[in-house]
Amino acid sequence: MGKAQKYVLLGDATYPLQDWILKPYQEDENLTQRQLQFNYRLKRAHSVIENAFLRLKARWQILLKCDDCSLELLPTLVLACCILHNVCEAHDNPFNEEWLEGTEPTELPKPCQPAPAAMEDSRAEQVRELMCQYFESCGEG
Repeated sequence: MGKAQKYVLLGDATYPLQDWILKPYQEDENLTQRQLQFNYRLKRAHSVIENAFLRLKARWQILLKCDDCSLELLPTLVLACCILHNVCEAHDNPFNEEWLEGTEPTELPKPCQPAPAAMEDSRAEQVRELMCQYFESCGEG
């Protein structure tokens, strides 16, 4: 869209809109088709992320039991699992669907109440609008 963008995290409606946290438009009857499409694509991206974490935990089940390792070791353990997972995926090491048994999708902690409007960044709406335009220019999907 002619403007360089930095990376953003995906959040749901409970997070404050920031220029580094993308969240969906508030669902109501006034949303435009473009905004509805943006929300749809954000939900699809969330499901891809959830599936990736589920596969990572299924392949490296030590990640299900990290409560018994030291906090200092945890980032290295997770990073090592991510690297090994990517190596396996890159070399077509088959993923065994049976590994998913016993690996339930877990809800990640998130705020219980929507963030106050005062926490929202006015510049962030420009970022969301640019992403909305980008999704529109990509067509359906």
